[in-house]
Amino acid sequence: MNVFRDLFRDFRFRWSFTIVVILGFFAGLSFFAPHDPTMWGTFPRDLSPSSTNLLGTDSRGIDIFWTATFAVRNSLTIALVAGLISRMIAVPVALLAGYKGGTTDRVFMFIGDSFLVIPLFLIIVLLAMLVRDSMNLFTLGLMLACLGWAWDARVIRSEILSLRERGFTQTAVLSGSGTMRLVMKEYMPFITPLVFATLINVMAWAISLEITLAILGLVNLDIPTLGTMIFWALSYQAVMLGYWWWLLTPVVLSILLFIALYWLSVSISEYLDPRSRIQRVGA
Repeated sequence: MNVFRDLFRDFRFRWSFTIVVILGFFAGLSFFAPHDPTMWGTFPRDLSPSSTNLLGTDSRGIDIFWTATFAVRNSLTIALVAGLISRMIAVPVALLAGYKGGTTDRVFMFIGDSFLVIPLFLIIVLLAMLVRDSMNLFTLGLMLACLGWAWDARVIRSEILSLRERGFTQTAVLSGSGTMRLVMKEYMPFITPLVFATLINVMAWAISLEITLAILGLVNLDIPTLGTMIFWALSYQAVMLGYWWWLLTPVVLSILLFIALYWLSVSISEYLDPRSRIQRVGA
């Protein structure tokens, strides 16, 4: 409870947490959808928002409100898969490379740097084209995770290199602490803010790439996501026809999600930073 009380003193956390809770509740409504949001012709086409269809319908005869609930849930699923799996790669690589050094560091950083110098977006587009017919939420998240860990590993490694040279590391080694105990007990409190911040950043990156790939038509367009909603709205000329409710729904939801993720990353990272914690205790 003390943690939340301290965090809620930061207006960024208050607003971002509120937005995430609202979006999470919105996504949860998808489990109670009264009809299949992928079924065309469920309602009359191009209806304006009303009490029956809260956000109107699109040119395919699909209710936009219920489609949006599935879109938020699916986009968050892709982001979580990409973020969590990429942490499973980036964190061990950074810890081993930073602490062991030498050949281990050079090999891991060579692999990581290879991912940094290649034209990543073109590789993602090429892979999306190859697996488009069999792509689902997990496949897309896994693909983004396997290609999006390298920069985060280098950032976390730089912190490990700094920690390795500090006095408490030599003290722990001389006292007989093993590598795993040293890393988990001494290093993790320092790198946790970086791990969490990079997790949130990867989630936002994954959502933005999903939207980009969807607009290009390189994902399974039958799966409702924020990107596929924008794709169908653009394909049916929603802007020119004045169907503002169709295009604005995924755009506004995407903006809210990006802002919430960014503010969560900044506020929680600052709270978990040991230096900020010392300042709070001193105050």
